[in-house]
Amino acid sequence: MKIARTSRAAAAALALGVAAAGFASVPEAQAQQGFSGKSAGDIMVRARIIGAIPDEDATTSIGGNVSVSNDWVPEVDFTYFVTDNIALELIAATTRHDVSHSAAGSLGKVSLLPPTLTLQYHFMPKERFSPYLGAGVNYTFFYKEDAPGGAITSIDYKNSFGWALQGGVDVALTGNWYANVDVKKIFLSTDVSINGGAVTADVDLDPWIVGFGVGYKF
Repeated sequence: MKIARTSRAAAAALALGVAAAGFASVPEAQAQQGFSGKSAGDIMVRARIIGAIPDEDATTSIGGNVSVSNDWVPEVDFTYFVTDNIALELIAATTRHDVSHSAAGSLGKVSLLPPTLTLQYHFMPKERFSPYLGAGVNYTFFYKEDAPGGAITSIDYKNSFGWALQGGVDVALTGNWYANVDVKKIFLSTDVSINGGAVTADVDLDPWIVGFGVGYKF
């Protein structure tokens, strides 16, 4: 399941990248109109649609496998350019997931709020097609932990830190508007307690975050 989901994430990222590249073939006259590229002191605000695709693995006190559903949600992010090439990005979004166990069945639902701060290097900041790479830190809040009822009356997820890697591209459209494709890999684990600790699990979520949208540079 991990391999299949990872392959789907990679395929989605490739397809989005090809689509974004298409924006780069704008006529030269239009390319120069109102275009200045990225510069130190700029702030870029983006609105994306992101897919949170867990690449989960778990060790539980009762054995078996844990499965976590995907979710697609809107996201807002803010990027500040420290220099022409170096920037800081902070994302804000929340996702909700169904969780199940191969033997116990449904483990209910949980929401995640995963603010992620990355330090980015933007290649070719003065060009219309400007890819970037980033790395940073994530802190995930787990909330609205809804147990399914029946034999499972309570479930608790521990908030935790994780590391993040990132790759993406901004493609200048017109004026200060950009198209954006972005892929992140977050290395995230959590300790899960069911029925007050009667059942425990160490879950590696390690989601892919695949996003596409538009941004405006101030």
